[in-house]
Amino acid sequence: MTILHAALVTPLTGPLGLYGKTCATALTLWAKKAAHLPADFHKVELDAQDSADHLHETLQTTLQKRPDVVFGPYGSGPMLTVARSCTRLLWNHGGASSRLARPTFAHVINVLSPAATYFAGVLQAIHSADPTARTVSLFHSTTSFGWDVATGAQSEASRLQMTMQTVPFAPAQALTTVDEVPDGDILLVAGNFADEGAVAPVVVSGKWRFIAFVGAGVEEVLAGLGELREGLLGPAQWVAQTSLRPEEGPNAEWFVTHYRQEEGSDPPYAAAQAFAAGLLYACCLRETGDPREDMIQAAAQKLVCQTLFGKFQLDPLSGLQTGHQIVIVQWQQGQRRVVWPPEQAERPLVFSHPN
Repeated sequence: MTILHAALVTPLTGPLGLYGKTCATALTLWAKKAAHLPADFHKVELDAQDSADHLHETLQTTLQKRPDVVFGPYGSGPMLTVARSCTRLLWNHGGASSRLARPTFAHVINVLSPAATYFAGVLQAIHSADPTARTVSLFHSTTSFGWDVATGAQSEASRLQMTMQTVPFAPAQALTTVDEVPDGDILLVAGNFADEGAVAPVVVSGKWRFIAFVGAGVEEVLAGLGELREGLLGPAQWVAQTSLRPEEGPNAEWFVTHYRQEEGSDPPYAAAQAFAAGLLYACCLRETGDPREDMIQAAAQKLVCQTLFGKFQLDPLSGLQTGHQIVIVQWQQGQRRVVWPPEQAERPLVFSHPN
């Protein structure tokens, strides 16, 4: 009987440590209780290493142990750094950058939806609810993440025949730039969570009929707004209560229950992404019966299935995730409610500012 050696290289401390820890908890839960392996593998040993301060050194130390499978870090920046430094097959559950694509990163298996799709669903939901909303103001950071989100939003606005005006801002300069944002029907804000939190109190009482922040899709990010968060829209990679029935692995209720037992709190989206990466790897390993990475990658490229995180299917050319669909949430009566896509919606979308 064989032990499967798995490695997770992710920030466990520092600014991204909170989410990195949830990934470690989720993959530990997978390894202990949900890893459905081929018969000749009897258990998983997970080696989780903190990459916050010395990413390259941590990665090299981890690779020297020759793990069977490598799970990448939380965060697009760390994931891009690891992907550039490592030729091993990497399971990307934490980096939403659209740059993690073929041919440059042919060794990356992308589990989550790319950031370019984050505001596409917001515009689709608004267009479906109110086709008269035609003008879009896009306020985005000049980081690679900000441009990634902006590029996808511009493409979708064009497809829906909406008129978009964009105002970019440098990191930590959102407050000094926000006065340049023009009025319109829809406001989209994409930056890091600190920048979004800084400008949110300024813009939430503006003249836009609909307002969306990337951070509004996450439970805790804009909590400081209190009642002013009402009506805001945001993208979410995963919301437990609207999770679809899985074909592979346990359902969301099982995951939430067992995660709570470990952490005393509900799992955030990052945990679901990491847990799904474990499930998908095990599915490929059962298909091949062999942990050699060329065989695992070939199986992943053909794999189409649904976990509690949603559908998995890779684009054959780019290698980006195309099966998984972002859900759009809106804060209604103090609760985060899914309003898009229709098959997962809990409530209809309402005006951010009905006046």
